[in-house]
Amino acid sequence: MTQVTANQYKKGLARWCPGCGDHFFLANLHKAMAEMGVPPHEIAVISGIGCSSRLPYYMSTYAMQTIHGRAAAIASGAKIVNPNLTVWQISGDGDGLAIGGNHFIHAIRRNVNLNMVLLNNRIYGLTKGQYSPTSPRGFVSKSSPYGTVEDPFQPAELCFGARGRFFARAVANDTPHTIEILQAAYKHKGASLCEILQNCVIFNNGAYEPIYTKDGRKQHAIYVEHGKPLLFGENNEYGLVQDGFGLKVVKLGENGVTEKDILVHDAHAQDDTLHLKLAMMDNEHGFPVALGVIRDVEAPTYDEMVNKQIEEVTAKKHYHNFAELLETNDIWEVK
Repeated sequence: MTQVTANQYKKGLARWCPGCGDHFFLANLHKAMAEMGVPPHEIAVISGIGCSSRLPYYMSTYAMQTIHGRAAAIASGAKIVNPNLTVWQISGDGDGLAIGGNHFIHAIRRNVNLNMVLLNNRIYGLTKGQYSPTSPRGFVSKSSPYGTVEDPFQPAELCFGARGRFFARAVANDTPHTIEILQAAYKHKGASLCEILQNCVIFNNGAYEPIYTKDGRKQHAIYVEHGKPLLFGENNEYGLVQDGFGLKVVKLGENGVTEKDILVHDAHAQDDTLHLKLAMMDNEHGFPVALGVIRDVEAPTYDEMVNKQIEEVTAKKHYHNFAELLETNDIWEVK
């Protein structure tokens, strides 16, 4: 791989509110790209509209801010016609799951080889504080002054419902872990979705308490790792076991529970039942929030298969350009 530094991916001065999770993620993306070693001229960063969608302006790669909700459509096209290009799609929860929801699920269903990042702060920040598709029921905002009366989308649930093969989650200010899942997404062949949990310090601060601090994550989050037991807690004193068709939190040493009873994470399992159970856990129901690569399963990619199909069809044709096409029919010359 090419030897590069994080500074080589940087461009300009990022203009977000001080303390915004976008600052954390941008810095982590620069560092992750440097570790991946892909030179800037072989990368395209594509976004829609929103606070997070300003990110391409701060990348020295190829970059494009498109229109509202269309990042996945443009990113798909860029990847299909440029198979060797590494494409990163940056979307917010409003841009990606509201007006862009249809593009979002179909890019995942088709398994286009994109690195899709969903920066989820559960609010419309750019338009000054309206509730978004991921805002919780009862959420009070400028567009729901008496509280929302609808349930939110769960990005993981949408991803798995669209037959997604890769899903990972990190907290924006958790630098080492964010870099880790971005690298895993890059290595995955196919559509990868990384959900980044972050606060909007102006309109939805504290959205992800208590896991927005390092100490909070020790108690209220679980870092899942393929092949490792699902343990958490300050001293890994808690674990997850199967309970019927669901999961249950147990404490090691109580009721004879040992580490051998704890479920081992299999990110590569074809059946996504357990992956979805892990991804849907939350603190409100007595579970830790799952962070890390929850699902990572290989499958044929859309861009690879469509380009292969074009090559196969082209090889069987008697014409390969417009002039040759004209000559396949009866022709005559008028003098």
